[in-house]
Amino acid sequence: MIRLFKHYIPNAVLLLGLFDVCLLIVAGELGYTLRMGQLGLPVLPMAGRVPQLVTFAGSVELAMIAVGVYGASALQSLRHATARLLVAVSLGTIFLSVIYFALPTITFWRSNLLYSMMIAAVLLIALRILLGKTLGGQVFKRRVVVLGAGARAARLKALSQVPGSGFVVVGYVSMSESARVIPEAIARDAIYNLADHVVLLNASEVVLALEERRNALPLKDLLRIKTTGVHVNEISTFLERETGRVDLQSVNPSWLIFSDGFSSGRMLSSMFKRLFDIAASIILLTLTLPLILIVALSIKLESKGPAFYRQRRVGLYHVGFDCIKLRSMRQDAEVAGTAVWAEKNDPRITRIGRIIRKVRIDELPQTWSVLKGEMSFVGPRPERPQFVDDLEQQLPYYAERHMVKPGITGWAQINYPYGASIEDARQKLEYDLYYAKNYSPFLDLLILLQTIRVVLWPEGAR
Repeated sequence: MIRLFKHYIPNAVLLLGLFDVCLLIVAGELGYTLRMGQLGLPVLPMAGRVPQLVTFAGSVELAMIAVGVYGASALQSLRHATARLLVAVSLGTIFLSVIYFALPTITFWRSNLLYSMMIAAVLLIALRILLGKTLGGQVFKRRVVVLGAGARAARLKALSQVPGSGFVVVGYVSMSESARVIPEAIARDAIYNLADHVVLLNASEVVLALEERRNALPLKDLLRIKTTGVHVNEISTFLERETGRVDLQSVNPSWLIFSDGFSSGRMLSSMFKRLFDIAASIILLTLTLPLILIVALSIKLESKGPAFYRQRRVGLYHVGFDCIKLRSMRQDAEVAGTAVWAEKNDPRITRIGRIIRKVRIDELPQTWSVLKGEMSFVGPRPERPQFVDDLEQQLPYYAERHMVKPGITGWAQINYPYGASIEDARQKLEYDLYYAKNYSPFLDLLILLQTIRVVLWPEGAR
């Protein structure tokens, strides 16, 4: 994997993205040439079309990222990839048409754009047909040796077998565990030189997955492995990179303290984030005000009660604030103010409420909280005080998620469906801790783009 702005990107995804950008530039040029030939006009040198080609390729590439073209499912399934590509090309066409009216000098004519988009769709799908499952197959997977044969090693084995996994385990070494669960593991005593063993397996990485590390670290072995050029990683760091989560089962306080992340030297990034929140919230409130009013009127007509409701939430540094949303449930959804998680097919949700929850329209009034500075567009979702008190008692490190300003969308929201249990809350907490640990404007941009995918393909909205 390649680490870009503190966020890991699989090599296969990066390579495919570079191929896609090249094909988009080719498609833009072919579309221009074809249209000029139809009109009988001369084809000018390509150097004079660099702004148009860059705008074309960049817009479609962003749309592809937004709809999940580079997700594991799209890499594994041609049908899935084709569907996402067609949606991405359509979104790119709409976006470029808007740019054309605002900045016509840096975009193609709309007739050129039509040809370029059609060619781009064909080329992008053809690339995936030619590559097949190569990019999601064994060729780009890292070869890993696991030191350990207990429950932690079993977790790595299960993760390696998940479709779209970025690594393959080529060997297990038992380090005298009392509870050995990997039958194919080779005992350390049976290996004369562990470093040579790792090199012979052509491994690129060794993961330390010991059940008990106290006085059990094979320091001499690890040093020799490291000097051969093979990466050595602790299981918590490895899982963070592979899953995009901070794994609560393996992590300990010392790892959180001494690992890279939670940097305080990000004043410039925080300032940029706040300026973006202010500008974007003003624009979004202005553009969506008619839609909010129409939905509010529909809610009033369907059921008794106010169209908007305020709900107390826990924000930055555990400070409470009132979150404003469009009402999607009956007015009597909660008896005596008792907080209740929403369930699948929850009968308390109104017909209008079910629609606006699916497309996240009920979240739009929260933009006012963003403008006031109580929330951000990107961050962990703020929870209700009753839930927070309960979860802090049951989940370790839950309070740490309040060290980051809450958001309308977040890393957990684009990676995990709606949760209504302690286990769901634990999974989402792992994503929230990853975001807090690895925050950067790049990660915020990626989350905002991927939120489009969540809106287009709602997963678990309740």
